[in-house]
Amino acid sequence: MDTIASLFSFITTPVSWVIVQFHTVFGAIFGPNTGWAWGLSIVSLVILIRICLIPLFVKQIKATRAMQTLQPEMKKIQERYKNDKQRQSEEMMKLYKESGTNPLSSCLPILAQSPFFFALYHVLNGIASGQTIGVINQSLLESARQAHIFGAPLAAKFKDSADTIHALNASVTDVRIVTVVMIVMMSASQFYTQRQLMTKNVDTTVKTPFMQQQKMLMYVFPIMFAVFGINFPVGVLIYWLTTNVWTMGQQMYVIHNNPTPGSKAQAAYLERLTKHVTQHGKVRRRSEKTIVKAIVAKGRDRNEFERKFINGLTKAGLAAQTDGTVVKSESPALAQAEDGTTAAAATAARRQQPKRQTKAQRQSGTTKQPGEAEGPSLEKSDDEPQDVKPAAAKQPQKPGSGTRSKAQSGQRKGGPQRPKSPSKK
Repeated sequence: MDTIASLFSFITTPVSWVIVQFHTVFGAIFGPNTGWAWGLSIVSLVILIRICLIPLFVKQIKATRAMQTLQPEMKKIQERYKNDKQRQSEEMMKLYKESGTNPLSSCLPILAQSPFFFALYHVLNGIASGQTIGVINQSLLESARQAHIFGAPLAAKFKDSADTIHALNASVTDVRIVTVVMIVMMSASQFYTQRQLMTKNVDTTVKTPFMQQQKMLMYVFPIMFAVFGINFPVGVLIYWLTTNVWTMGQQMYVIHNNPTPGSKAQAAYLERLTKHVTQHGKVRRRSEKTIVKAIVAKGRDRNEFERKFINGLTKAGLAAQTDGTVVKSESPALAQAEDGTTAAAATAARRQQPKRQTKAQRQSGTTKQPGEAEGPSLEKSDDEPQDVKPAAAKQPQKPGSGTRSKAQSGQRKGGPQRPKSPSKK
């Protein structure tokens, strides 16, 4: 570890200068020789570095999602050229170039902060050995050696001998307890961050080898931190614990506001967005507009959660636009007519047909159509008995015996009249 740290000695001076500047501020508040002043200086160094690495973190997220999307194509290439490794590599590079994806982009934040990590290790190791390093002069060196975090010196390690720890005015028990607690917290935060990524922010609709790799790293990384942690000084453990907590919070923010399509986090996000949009009738934040715009652009390629989101807007009388905004929909289900009734109700009223008369009603002629002109009376004469069968069942009268009945002349009873057909000769 000392050899690796010495390779990054070129950045030792800038790192030590930043720590000294923060120590000047916190020393005026807590005292220059306290562990709070030196510990918060290291925490502030981490925060400053991680703020500078936010653009790389955004690029890491995009690269990770692009790699997830390319996993099915990569698997096909591996199966197609499994006996030709050179052709397989060429096709992989061609796929990366066409999609604009770089596999190393997902490792950029870790690679970028590695020089600062080893430079800090080099500074703390110099404090433990009593050597001035960077801009830390002899007075600052003595101040740093007196600083303790819960009884453990910043430069002490778990594996240090009793003589080394006593030289730093501390006890072996305090150093072991503090370092073990910090190693456990560091490993637990790393495990939770990776588990959160696997359980909430992974596309569950596609099973790829990438998911298995992430699952393996979820268990490997905490073990690696626990093994290497016993060789880290307390100040480096503070650095690494702070950066893990920062990563965990940053990951939670990304999962909550910009989840991976097809993941459980996206289902929860779109459910919240649906409730918000239906309540206010619009999309307020730019990030929300970007997500709605991407969903609209997918068309038929939307996943289950995205289709549910679009259907929810439709039921609420809203429609998502191509620019990411939401407007009121002209859907017949909710459009209002001038008289206050819905268009659906008006359509149903227009389609409603009058009830069809039964055969007995048509024969008896008891029901008349509205506005129908009254024709000749179908009632029987007073001199006929009341129990005689209806006119339709009567026998035709003899010629010259009077007017012919409507049943004989081909006329309908109780309904619209039809023209007489010409007589057949």
